[in-house]
Amino acid sequence: MRINISSVLVDDQEKALRFYTEKLGFVKKTDAPVGPDRWLTVVSPEAPDGPELLLEPLGFPPARAYQKALFEAGIPATSFSVDDVRREHARLARLGVSFRTEPTPAGPVTIAVLDDTCGNLIALVQS
Repeated sequence: MRINISSVLVDDQEKALRFYTEKLGFVKKTDAPVGPDRWLTVVSPEAPDGPELLLEPLGFPPARAYQKALFEAGIPATSFSVDDVRREHARLARLGVSFRTEPTPAGPVTIAVLDDTCGNLIALVQS
């Protein structure tokens, strides 16, 4: 068993695609119409055939409540592994990415938490 697709709820798929590709550096993998929305995935350029991240539209009212509750509680919706969290934090800060948490040691890992501009907090984790 392996992870194929994971999703993050987004309030605007086009805005999310720009953020996840232009700021975070992911690459668009799939973009197909599904009713009024899209099946829109991105992948790491380091693993183009690896797990995909679905930029899933918030079309279901309980999903909006869930996303809002996580954000307000300061809980990241997902996390991404990075080789050097301080370097990645500096790179993203130069691009105007807003961070909720600066790089912080947390036991065996160092984390930083960013705002994806689409309603989510995302943790960057260096182990």
